[in-house]
Amino acid sequence: MKKIFLFLMLPLVTFSQSNKLTKAEKIYGLSKFWQEVNYNFVYLNKIDRVKWDSTYKSLINSIQETKSDYEYYLELQKFCATLKDGHSNVYMPSGKDFEPLNTMFGDYRLFIENVEGKAIITHVNLSKKNEIPIGSEVVEINGKSTKDYILESVSPYISSSTDYVLLDYSVSKLLQGLEGTQFDVKIKKPTGKLLELKLTHKRTEEKEVYPAFPGESSLLELKWYPNSVAYISLNSFGDEKIDSMFVSKLPELYKAKALIVDLRNNGGGSTGIGSYILKYLTNDSLLYGSRYATRQLNSAFKAWGKYTSTKDTINNAWNKKALLTYQDNYFYNFDYTPLKNRLTEKRLVIPTVLLIGHNTASAAEDFLIYADNQKHMIKIGQSSFGSTGQPYLFDLPGGGVARVCTKKDTYPDGREFVGNGVKPDIEVIPTIKDFMNNKDAALNTAVNYLNKKQSNMFK
Repeated sequence: MKKIFLFLMLPLVTFSQSNKLTKAEKIYGLSKFWQEVNYNFVYLNKIDRVKWDSTYKSLINSIQETKSDYEYYLELQKFCATLKDGHSNVYMPSGKDFEPLNTMFGDYRLFIENVEGKAIITHVNLSKKNEIPIGSEVVEINGKSTKDYILESVSPYISSSTDYVLLDYSVSKLLQGLEGTQFDVKIKKPTGKLLELKLTHKRTEEKEVYPAFPGESSLLELKWYPNSVAYISLNSFGDEKIDSMFVSKLPELYKAKALIVDLRNNGGGSTGIGSYILKYLTNDSLLYGSRYATRQLNSAFKAWGKYTSTKDTINNAWNKKALLTYQDNYFYNFDYTPLKNRLTEKRLVIPTVLLIGHNTASAAEDFLIYADNQKHMIKIGQSSFGSTGQPYLFDLPGGGVARVCTKKDTYPDGREFVGNGVKPDIEVIPTIKDFMNNKDAALNTAVNYLNKKQSNMFK
């Protein structure tokens, strides 16, 4: 389960770009991606196969006429996005011809986030903090409402398993493009006054940003709140160092009466790294993680399935396998074995809040599946990213890379969280007011919940 990376390219620029790929290479890259999806994509049964194939056939003609390699890769990304899967992506090659700018517009620098479904400017370069107040909303781009612009020009290029992550990414990458890309933008200030700007992507020399970003987060952070409530953030399971860092904090953590584990910025990594930490947070000797399945192709069975009807499968496992294989819908279910917890060290089993959000992804979601039946734990925040699995990576012409998800993960009882996200027990949706007041509503809810729980315990 690899950490998720997203590269999104939006409006086409007006100046000359390289077009080194031949027509044959462009068709080959398209066909390579189509082939690998048909052969390996675990959720092939969830897409409209007729539409998928017809889109491929139409692209055979149009994609070879793309005017640049950048535009070619845009079309591949758009094709990939129809799979609606966060672990299936097309990544552009490296190099200046493919390096997009997102926040830089010469004299201006704008950072935009999805807050309450709106494109809210959350940071600007310091010299523009009065001209563009924090909390201003981008309401129009190139003559279209932000909502319409996203639907037409942004979200079609994003691979996402959930609608809410799709919107998050669409807003954060709203004005992304190569250097020279132009946007006519209307911004509504918190006062309601409109500001019109003509923005052109160009590197911004001014380094100071308002409000200043916090320093780079470490893998793990520990702090304390009143009433012996410990807060620990686990910001990635991509580096096994976090396990030893967590163990080193245990002597201090054992003093806690309640615990907050913040997974909101954990984009994944290795499931084993996260489960190692979880072993300390439960008394259970067995931990029940995801069930796995993958599509399985047996060419002979696929050949037999061509001549097999539904009635032939009644009480006939052989014919059923043949028909399902022919339909690209035969699955191999991996043997399921709970994770044994033989930890001999002292455990930390106290009232615990797991803070989760849209960026809690992949291996961090696997952590949540393991923790699902822990009665002393509760999830607070927003639904998780809603995508995990094992991607298959392969090269594309010109230096690009693609990946296709090959493994389906579910709760142990078969419930699906890919495409839905792991749901919080207490949902807390940040508001524009929270943002303007620098208020972490989910964290505050967690602290209040644990303090109230402790208070009730001593009544």
